[in-house]
Formats: sequence, structure tokens, C-alpha cells
Amino acid sequence: MLAAPANATNVALFAKLNFDFIRDTAPVGALIRFPDVVVVNPAVPIHSIPELIAYAKANPGQLNFASSGIGSTLHVAGELFKMMTGVNIVHVPYRGGGPALVDLMSGRVQLMFDNLPTSLPLIKEGKIRPLAVTTTARSEVVPDFPVVADFVPGYEASAWYGIAAPRGTPTEIIGKLNGAINAMLADPMIKTRFTDLGASLLPGSSADFGKLIADETDKWGKVIRFAGIKPE
Repeated sequence: MLAAPANATNVALFAKLNFDFIRDTAPVGALIRFPDVVVVNPAVPIHSIPELIAYAKANPGQLNFASSGIGSTLHVAGELFKMMTGVNIVHVPYRGGGPALVDLMSGRVQLMFDNLPTSLPLIKEGKIRPLAVTTTARSEVVPDFPVVADFVPGYEASAWYGIAAPRGTPTEIIGKLNGAINAMLADPMIKTRFTDLGASLLPGSSADFGKLIADETDKWGKVIRFAGIKPE
């Protein structure tokens, strides 16, 4: 299966699941990671992360940030920002990132922590204004964009994908699949295509991917519990 951040956040979001993702799957290999980007409506008088923090603290509860839904990666990225900066910005969940972006462009909401690949065309058209990307390093696609961690040390939020197999899959099969994944990621055409989409590659062992899943499950669990997020 294609594993994604939801597999790490669901553990804390739902009180009762009939499975344990880490226990019931075997990590095979990671594929890609790509940043979110903090974007605002151009009419908002904010041009940087320090200005966002200052404005939010001077106007508590006046900025709304849109997401693709309660508990989504876009939601928890905003909650992590709130947790680390102490700002009071109001979450507005939508049924998907598309409707959220439409309302961001119209000014119904002012702010969004969106996936870079979906925001990038709108940024280039001047329909939304970028402030920073959310990975720890700058994106190769938009190297001029600063990172949030430049101003909020330790902040990081990104989407990632990888392959997992059923629990009990023989180790030799896991190894064979992992080797095939890493060979694919080493292909220059594949790397170029993913880079064009704003993603960085995550070659490595199955154990590396298992650690990523465990670390993300722990990290986002803390954010979800701190913010008191409950699925509707």
C-alpha cells in the first residue's frame, strides 16, 4: 500500500481503530517528501513569517486559516505553528484543498498551509502570496522562499509517501522491493520529474522508513492532543 501522513495522524485522531498501523504493516521504503507553503491572500498586509506572527498577536482571533479538513496534514501544520508561536489563528476546515484555495483567493479566509505543488501555479499567477516553505531546507523548486524554521526554530511540516506491506511479509521480499524502489529513485528521469513537482526523494532502507513513520506518529500525536483535535 501507499503509506502517507494520514497513517501517522489517525492514531491520535481516532480513539478506537480496529488496527495498529505500525504493528500491522511492514515498512518497505520511503518515496518522496514535499513541503507545505504558507500562503496568504494578497490583500492581507503580511509579507513574511515575522509579520504573520506579529499581526496575529496584535489581532488575536482575526486571521482564519483554511485546510482540507479536520485532522488533515494542512490542518495539523497550522496547529503546530500555533503551538510553537502562541498565536491565535482560527481554523476553518473545508472538504478538500481545492475549495479551501478558492476561498483563500477570494479573501473569505486569509491564510493557508498548503501543499507546494497545488499552490505553486497560483503563486506564479499572483493569486496568492507565499511567505515560506515548511521543510527544514529550502525547496529546489522555489529556492528563494525562506523556511518557517528560519523564524520559528524547529518547525517542520511536510507530506511524505512510501510503500508498506502486510505484517509478516518475508524479509527477503521486503528487501527485494526496497531495492527496486531505490533503483527507481536513482533514475535521473524520475528524480527530475519529482523535483519539478517540488518533491525531494527519500532513498533508504526499510528500517529508515519505519523510523520515519514512528517519528511522525509521535510528533503529530503530540500536536493533535495539544490542539484537542477531534474528527467530525
